Amino acid sequence: MGITSKENIKVFSGTSNLALSQKIAGHLNVELGKVKFTTFSNKEIRVDIEEDVRGKDVFVVQSGCGEINNVLMELVMMINACKMASAARVTAVLPLFPYARQDKQDGRTCISAKFVANMISEAGADHVITVDLHSAQIQGFFKISVDNVTAEAAMLAWIAETFGAGDGAAKTNCVVVSPDAGGVKRAKAIANRLDMDVALMHKERKKHNEVDRMDLFGNVKGRVAILVDDMADTCSTLYHAAEKLKTAGATKVYAVLTHGILSGDAIARINDGRFEAVVVTNTVPQQENVGKCPKLKVLDISGTLAEAIRRTHCGEALSSLNQVSN
Repeated sequence: MGITSKENIKVFSGTSNLALSQKIAGHLNVELGKVKFTTFSNKEIRVDIEEDVRGKDVFVVQSGCGEINNVLMELVMMINACKMASAARVTAVLPLFPYARQDKQDGRTCISAKFVANMISEAGADHVITVDLHSAQIQGFFKISVDNVTAEAAMLAWIAETFGAGDGAAKTNCVVVSPDAGGVKRAKAIANRLDMDVALMHKERKKHNEVDRMDLFGNVKGRVAILVDDMADTCSTLYHAAEKLKTAGATKVYAVLTHGILSGDAIARINDGRFEAVVVTNTVPQQENVGKCPKLKVLDISGTLAEAIRRTHCGEALSSLNQVSN
């Protein structure tokens, strides 16, 4: 997969997920570019790009997690520093898009995802690569091109390996479950590829991150239920979904997700919940969480992101990376 001609490409990383950036660079057979971050006593930050980027094809990798506001400032400052240093093109590689769930106006609020898109564009980014956006409309917030690649290949591989999908027995014994109406398309795409049935859960919230009621549509009795979603934050939805599925007769419950934000009481809910395993990708660093949670499993998607970068650099289409959804 490595880049054959490395003179014209530079890959830089922010501080949010350095381990993933290093794996991406390894797949591409390039070294991460040198960048220095300084935090002053008044908490302002400074970004110094310590390599020549004039005329280069630059990729800035930063995931929207951790100290999110600092992470966002690092991102736009890296982009702008490279652009001001005469980079030929700057691509923002965002494994997890920051503020993705604030994608609509609710009362007198900011559409924060759109505001972030404007910030990235105004900083000087020419292109964006991201993974499993929370909603497709975010692509329309940008004035520049956006490639939204999927982690479904890694998810499919794990499910197939774990449950022997395709041998006939899995179709009968397993059912893919969407925890809400918004994820039905994703769940159906994965279920169709694995020749499994689909079930849907409908949730009602009292307020943000607090589930009031959850209804199940579909048959899970005597079957293994595989919850599929794009992200888990506090894991309140997943916790209640697992309870509902077990009450409805599911023999085992698994959750397979792209983004494991896992804030607040998420780890406690996974440990205490009725899960056999909760599977996430490494769009968010999970080293500490894995040590606290034996049920947590992590899939590596650095290869997918590296291939997206390689194809972008070489002027090749990215569409085949997402063919699992077709």
